Amino acid sequence: MQARFEAEYEMLITNRLILQPRVEFNLSGKSDPERSIGSGLTSAEEGLRLRYEFRREFAPYVGISWNQKFGGTADFARAEGEATRATRFTVGIRAWF
Repeated sequence: MQARFEAEYEMLITNRLILQPRVEFNLSGKSDPERSIGSGLTSAEEGLRLRYEFRREFAPYVGISWNQKFGGTADFARAEGEATRATRFTVGIRAWF
C-alpha cells in the first residue's frame, strides 16, 4: 500500500503575479525491492512556482523544486548509483480552455 499527500497554496503578490508553494510526501506500507521503494516515508518534494497571468486561461511560470529520498528508498538509490537529493528548475505555461 502506498500513499501520497500533496498540498499547495496560491499567494497573490499582485492581481496577476502569483507565488505557489507546494509540498508532496510519498509513503509506502512495505518495501518493494523490484521498484526500489523502501517502507515508511520514501520521498518528499518541496517547490515554488511564480506565474504571471496575462489572462486567467494563460499564465507562463518559472519554478524550482527540491526532492529527497529517505530510508530504504534512499538506500536503494545509493546502491544503484543514483543521487538521493535533486534540485530542478521548471519553465512552462499554464493554459486551460
